[in-house]
Amino acid sequence: MKGILSIQSHVVYGHAGNSSAVFPLQRMGFEVWPLHTVQFSNHTQYKQGWTGKAFPATDLIDLIKGINNIDQLKNCEAVLTGYQGSADQCLAIIDTVKTVKQQNPNAIYICDPVMGDPEKGCIVADGISEYLINDVMPLADVIVPNQFELSQFVGMTINTLDDAVKACQHALTLGPKMVLVKHLHSLSADKFSMMLATKDGCYLAQRPHLAFDNQPVGVGDLISSLFTGGLLKGWTAEQAFEHAHNACYAVLKETHRRGEWELQTIAAQDEIVAPTEIFPITEIK
Repeated sequence: MKGILSIQSHVVYGHAGNSSAVFPLQRMGFEVWPLHTVQFSNHTQYKQGWTGKAFPATDLIDLIKGINNIDQLKNCEAVLTGYQGSADQCLAIIDTVKTVKQQNPNAIYICDPVMGDPEKGCIVADGISEYLINDVMPLADVIVPNQFELSQFVGMTINTLDDAVKACQHALTLGPKMVLVKHLHSLSADKFSMMLATKDGCYLAQRPHLAFDNQPVGVGDLISSLFTGGLLKGWTAEQAFEHAHNACYAVLKETHRRGEWELQTIAAQDEIVAPTEIFPITEIK
């Protein structure tokens, strides 16, 4: 039984972290092995707060050891990581990726480098951003940063399309083989923009920007999972990028139609497999 090891946060109510990533991958036909870095009652942007805790890094290490003991890491096709609850968990991620690749050299590592962004209400523990930039992201085959996270990784300010291309190209010299920027907020106010960069070129995807009273949380986790699924299906990076872009829009559109804050992933599940609205990507020359 081949699977995807998804090491992310988990919310009991709603869709963020593994609660956003696991079902789309299952709907695309994959076995998913979710490992939670934290378990919260709900995502952290509720004004009422949240309850729950981060798990010790030793818990992650013990669980990976248990999977290895039953000789299943050789069947891990990909490691997908998102929100980390402590700096020590970053070290556990590094060990996990190395262990998985020892057991299965063909496994790929996809890193969604969630960093603190107080303006968005996203808070991470001390030391996490530094570990992500210096140790975790260079280890990844694929990184899925937003504009802020990409700028932190490459040490560049991003204000224009040309800036974004240069930043992605620089990121490709630091270890990753693919860069998917899950949101480039500087490019357009009325369109949602994403970028893919590989050794073959850079590609831009744009779709209508949906206005929400409260911006849904977990969109980046959804994009990372959709892109991972596409790559593991054997699609080209460009095909996986376009599918992730279109399927994510379909989930957001259903969320907007229902006037909800939490992503309506279940209601839009058929669109995860076959999006009905297609926004072709364009190569940036």
